Amino acid sequence: MENKSAYIVGLEEVDKTKLALVGGKGANLGELSGIEGLKVPAGFCITTEAYKEIVENNAEVSSLLAALTDLKVDDRGKISEVSGKIRAAIENIAIPKNVADEMAAYLAKFDKKDAFAVRSSATAEDLPTASFAGQQDTYLNVTGEEEVLLHISKCWASLFTDRAVTYRIQTAGSAVLFDHRKVRLSIIVQQMVFSEVAGIMFTADPISANRKVISIDASFGLGEVLVSGLVNADNYKVLNGQVFEKKISNKKLSINVVAGGGTREQEIEIERQDKQALTDEQILELADIGRKIEAHFGSPQDIEWCLAGGTFYVVQSRPITTLFPIPEANDAKNAVGCPHVYVSVGHQQMMTDAMKPLGLSFFLSLSPGRMCTAGGRLFVDVAKELASPVSRNIILNTTLGKSDPLSKDALLTILERKDFIEVLPAENPIGKDQTETADNPSQNAKKRSANPPIASETATSVTNASEMTASVEVVNELIERSEQLVEELKQRIQNKTGADLIDFILEDIQEWRKYLFDPRSYGILMAGINAMSWANEKMNEWLGEKNAADTLSQSVPNNVTSEMGLALLDVADAIRPYPEVIAYLQNVKDENFLEALPSLKGGRETRAAIGAFLEKYGMRCAGEIDITRTRWAEKPATLIPVILGNIKNFTQHASIRKFEQGKQEALKKEQELLSRLRQLPDGEHKAKETKQRIDMIRNLVGYREYPKYGLVSRSFVYRTALLKEAERLVQAKVLHEKEDIYYLNLAELAQVIHSNELDHEIISQRKEDFKRFEKLTPPRVMTSDGEIITGRYKRENIPAGTIVGLAVSSGVIEGRARVILNMEDADIEEGDILVTTFTDPSWTPLFVSIKGLITEVGGIMTHGAVIAREYGLPAVVGVEHATKVIKDGQRIRVNGTEGWVEII
Repeated sequence: MENKSAYIVGLEEVDKTKLALVGGKGANLGELSGIEGLKVPAGFCITTEAYKEIVENNAEVSSLLAALTDLKVDDRGKISEVSGKIRAAIENIAIPKNVADEMAAYLAKFDKKDAFAVRSSATAEDLPTASFAGQQDTYLNVTGEEEVLLHISKCWASLFTDRAVTYRIQTAGSAVLFDHRKVRLSIIVQQMVFSEVAGIMFTADPISANRKVISIDASFGLGEVLVSGLVNADNYKVLNGQVFEKKISNKKLSINVVAGGGTREQEIEIERQDKQALTDEQILELADIGRKIEAHFGSPQDIEWCLAGGTFYVVQSRPITTLFPIPEANDAKNAVGCPHVYVSVGHQQMMTDAMKPLGLSFFLSLSPGRMCTAGGRLFVDVAKELASPVSRNIILNTTLGKSDPLSKDALLTILERKDFIEVLPAENPIGKDQTETADNPSQNAKKRSANPPIASETATSVTNASEMTASVEVVNELIERSEQLVEELKQRIQNKTGADLIDFILEDIQEWRKYLFDPRSYGILMAGINAMSWANEKMNEWLGEKNAADTLSQSVPNNVTSEMGLALLDVADAIRPYPEVIAYLQNVKDENFLEALPSLKGGRETRAAIGAFLEKYGMRCAGEIDITRTRWAEKPATLIPVILGNIKNFTQHASIRKFEQGKQEALKKEQELLSRLRQLPDGEHKAKETKQRIDMIRNLVGYREYPKYGLVSRSFVYRTALLKEAERLVQAKVLHEKEDIYYLNLAELAQVIHSNELDHEIISQRKEDFKRFEKLTPPRVMTSDGEIITGRYKRENIPAGTIVGLAVSSGVIEGRARVILNMEDADIEEGDILVTTFTDPSWTPLFVSIKGLITEVGGIMTHGAVIAREYGLPAVVGVEHATKVIKDGQRIRVNGTEGWVEII
């Protein structure tokens, strides 16, 4: 018969629907108790209603909670003071007689000699989105009714330990669930199991994230020995019903129960310290239990278990919240019979942040059929390409090989597993429609054309002046055509509203793809890239000159991104003569600051200069491939710190001098190389061949930045029209705010426009999902088993103690490290070295001030590398965890020739 008490409920009566009553841990234990064949220690929960009755109705505690709510993470001293007072107040509250009597009645069902574990279970604990594990206290081997009641009060109080309060503040965001006054505590009282062995089991490997691998930690005694970190546990790994890896640790200590209550540390006998804690048979039995629990909850689990008298008991199971989600696929294996292999698009596009649904939807519409999403990021499955010798070579040596060597190395690791990728015969390559990659969409164009008109010839070589002239003409034509199409779009979209607007955008995207994937564009891109590779290889072979193309590519024409950085120097020139304007900009808080400028001396000139800059570059912003990101034209104050920095760090006409200096350095390097080559055997031929490649570099490499500029220019037109439509929906009270459209895909937005109805719960849920995704670190490469494959740099002769990355722009420089995660927070002085996660074109205005560059993401031809070479900045990219290893303000040395960083 179901217990009707408001304060006590047996574990056998609990399931996931009782979360608010018994907390996350209690709900999970109740679910576990209902799994057939699973052993869970008997017990009961003291509900959150009891906590509410005792704690929330106490005036002293309520007053202290109000004080706690206003504190921030940095208020450590105050947090400790207020939390300590709350704990003392709770422990001093007498448990009401009616509640105590119900507890005593439940305890009477057990033998008086039984010992209990008293554990906390918060309503914000062991959830699918946040585990909060270990934030409240647990008490073991508690005996006697009086002691149980005492430790229940201690558990209630532990909701306000310093660590629990700080963790909630850090995790809070806008989620009311984690408000100190809203989180409630249930107490679990369970019969104590005196275990000989205990530990933790993950049903997905926490290191590799492989969902097929079970990882088990085990040690002698109670499981608290692992939680406390007193010993290194054994670790066993199980795959497909086999123990395939074992690490047997030296286990010197265990925690065991003490007669009469409590626990103690105890030294393990020397002959047992190196003994395997579980037999292989027990490991496989436990793994089967893990899979049964995982199947019940429907997601990978972190399980606490113990072994007593030859029987396994499960004492907790919670979701593993740190795993990156697996991209969804319609089949477990792809068409060539092997697991899916997903490559991150963000690592190729220099934007690894989470994207909102509308941004993902836009990109998926641009490249339909191949891309998929997970964790707010875009991925592409390349398993089919890896199976084909032809397309595998393109991926490894042309696309990923150029853009991100760490991704390339990860794929090579997969290929080394002979049973993972089923390689197709060379005479049966994958069709052209199946060979797209996650790189810049324009880089797939060659594979979409059976007979690309320029790609095959231009990408290989340009052998005479007429072919070079033709290539330059193609560059000019592509740029002019892109600008013309954007202007035409602005005219055609003006009168589109409602559902017609969405239909128009979807149709226009398909038309835009024809230009974006023009094989001539790909040919020009590859011609410049291949010319740089050739120059670097041959100059090193013939002259012993490393990375010669880095200097040769400085101040090239048609680099729209580097021109943007120089244009902002010109804006600084326009403002520099006017102290009153400078003083005004130093104190700007209002996004409408441009409106007040005309009243100041020099204000009209300033407004005109900023306006002209925004006219050409206002569509740009950090993370610009996400159409939901706020653009500079919408928030021009973003640029003020950079403009003020330029005024401070440079003098008039710096842009002209900087460009001319780079041009002269490139010309000098060209003359030097050709002169040295002519002294070699067959020198005239070598010099002629090198001159052709240098001309290709000078004339074609700048175009590398243009396709993305065109894409962002066009998407800004779409964005402007969509936000205008969103304002109409706000006025019609369909949306709460216009930014709500960011959390709908294009098809859903069309439906909302058509029906004038919206389920706001969907928006709320997706906002919470997005916050969770923001905290995840996306992998470069992962499989459909969830395994994250990590690439490594394989180089010799790297100095000891240095941090290794990829050399992308030559030179060695020393300076102050400025670790900056958000461009708006940049406080750059001339000569600083910028350290950040990644750079996209929006970061370029900072490049004119810095002396060197370090990023965590990037490759030889990604944006940061291209602009670093353009400006002559030593740069090392792909330096994993650079923003954590390097501290802001440290003096560092960057070797952009060899690819390493040294902290001085």
